[in-house]
Amino acid sequence: MRTRLIAGNWKMHKTAAEAVTFVHEFRKVLSPSTSIDIVLAPPFVSLFAVQQAMTQEDRFAIAAQNLYWETEGAYTGEVSGSMLQDLGCTYVIVGHSERRHLFGEKNDEVNKKVKAALAHGLIPILCVGETLEEREAGNTQAVVKDQLLKGLSEVGVENIPTIIIAYEPVWAIGTGRAASVEQAEEVHAFLRATLSTEFGEISQDVRILYGGSVSPQNAEALFSCKEIDGALIGKACLDPVVFAKICGLADLAST
Repeated sequence: MRTRLIAGNWKMHKTAAEAVTFVHEFRKVLSPSTSIDIVLAPPFVSLFAVQQAMTQEDRFAIAAQNLYWETEGAYTGEVSGSMLQDLGCTYVIVGHSERRHLFGEKNDEVNKKVKAALAHGLIPILCVGETLEEREAGNTQAVVKDQLLKGLSEVGVENIPTIIIAYEPVWAIGTGRAASVEQAEEVHAFLRATLSTEFGEISQDVRILYGGSVSPQNAEALFSCKEIDGALIGKACLDPVVFAKICGLADLAST
């Protein structure tokens, strides 16, 4: 059985001091017996502060929100996988729709980042998802399949089970308009089938998360779907109490 994973993407929120406060508050309200994996993804400038605020008893790990594919060099403003590993990161988000649509990242660049993450011992959370226009045109499956397979190109079959996929319909991110349970489950099942066709039985070990206006109000229904292995959460993860509640719902769905 795949272990559920709940990741909180803080995006461009929280100073280092605010990040430390979050860790302390989150620790107080999170159930200590949780059986799921929990990941916090602060901005780059807060990664060290979060790492320092954590204790050995904490049941959560750290992710970065992005990385560059080169190890070092004259790349002003970029951050390498080795730097993230040194800061205690276990995961890194790759190909988020905001990176694709606001900063122009292409599938081949996302693929380089996936391979760079693996090369530095980081677990990539590879994001895929369609725009509203693509969904209304009936192109959802074609779009997510293209993003998925190009993002995983030449990564090595042995690495597939460690990679996490996050389905984030662009039209649902930060809009309050989450995909219906049926819509989410349909795409998750399609992604699983695509992985199975391409990589075989080991694809059953890949965790596929849903992202897009996840809240305590819809989380229980989403987590009831067998193909939804957790969530990549934006706005709702900024409040430690709300985020802990979603984690609790995922934990409950796992029992």
